[in-house]
Amino acid sequence: MPKRPTTVLLVLSALLGGILVYNYADWFHRRPIQITHRFHAFGGRFDTGGVAPLMFEFNARLKLTSVKVVPLCDLLTNKFAHPIWHIVSDSNSVPTRGFLYGMDVPGMRPAVAGIIAEPLDPTQKYRLLIEAGSLKAQHDFDLAPL
Repeated sequence: MPKRPTTVLLVLSALLGGILVYNYADWFHRRPIQITHRFHAFGGRFDTGGVAPLMFEFNARLKLTSVKVVPLCDLLTNKFAHPIWHIVSDSNSVPTRGFLYGMDVPGMRPAVAGIIAEPLDPTQKYRLLIEAGSLKAQHDFDLAPL
């Protein structure tokens, strides 16, 4: 008979320990997506007096399902603002750590056939909205030098 209370206590201790680890350890939580941007000069190949290509980078490889860039002023006044660049993937996007604004992203296509990215206006701020499966993230940016 004395073995039974010990077994029950061990099981309860293991269960309580498992609950504590699950709730307070980061083992089971997804890390948030961090997005940065920078101008990518490619060793001067694009030095035409215009703006250097804009590179977006992530803290992890992502299988993107949607990429959208919207002027921030439009988004603040209209919940359904018109994106100036919108690409999607149905299922076959290639995991990536970043991409250039307006360029082809492997495995993705324009949301509306034949539409390409509109040029960015240096006087405006923009919001990048990405989705990678159930994960979503956003990043506000402008064309001011970093």
